Amino acid sequence: MMKFLKEWGLFLFIIIAILLSRVFLWSLVVVDGHSMDPTLADKERLVIVRKSTINRFDIVVAKEETADGSTKDIVKRVIGMPGDTIKFDHDQLTINNKVYPENYLKDYQKQLADGQLEKTYGKYPLTNALSEQNRSLFVSLAQSTKAFTTDSTGNPTFTVKVPEGQYFLMGDNRVVSQDSRAVGTFKRSAVVGEAKLRVWPLNKISFF
Repeated sequence: MMKFLKEWGLFLFIIIAILLSRVFLWSLVVVDGHSMDPTLADKERLVIVRKSTINRFDIVVAKEETADGSTKDIVKRVIGMPGDTIKFDHDQLTINNKVYPENYLKDYQKQLADGQLEKTYGKYPLTNALSEQNRSLFVSLAQSTKAFTTDSTGNPTFTVKVPEGQYFLMGDNRVVSQDSRAVGTFKRSAVVGEAKLRVWPLNKISFF
């Protein structure tokens, strides 16, 4: 037994440490859909850290309740912190009377302004997560939207007061993302963790 422990003890310790950290500290999540394009693409794989302080503009995974009472994991960006007052006015974001640039939106914002975003949506590949009907809806939304970021009714100017203990989450692909604008804010307990690392595809491995 002692011989076995000497030869394999360190290896077993490392394996056990990895397994325990996998259970309690981190996990792998697959991006499902196009709500975070172009920052994160459908089917990309992320490492999330469970025990992490949530900050504004972090990319997080949260549990969203569905119509049938079950939950699903969603990947979104934290825009509003507890108690924040958020205002959008034709794509200008103001939080607590301070203007914040959203540089991560510039690519699709430019495409929308140039009339190219509908073409980008039209090239999305059909998958289990994206039907022909939904792709056509994306194209229609790009054609009709009044701004890249609107509220759930299509208004380009809106204000949200985030309740204490809640977080306002939004996808980067604002025209098509279903997020806090439609489903409401999220409790801290619903935020599973923060995305720290993209591990797939291999040519896009990167830290956030």
